[in-house]
Amino acid sequence: MEELTIREGEEYIKLGQALKAAGLVGSGAVAKEVILEELVKVNGTICTQRGKKLYNEDIVEFQGEQIKIKK
Repeated sequence: MEELTIREGEEYIKLGQALKAAGLVGSGAVAKEVILEELVKVNGTICTQRGKKLYNEDIVEFQGEQIKIKK
């Protein structure tokens, strides 16, 4: 499982940004598409909100890959 660290001074990262930052998608447009197609899970539940705020210890799953959000 890969870890993605939230920028210093930030409390959260949005789901679309996290997918892109982790290299799981190539662009924000692709992130939006896969999220709307219900292909992304947050903490084991399908999430269709591109702007969902992810906090420390949240886990994102996409195409068999997992990323853990770290503060």
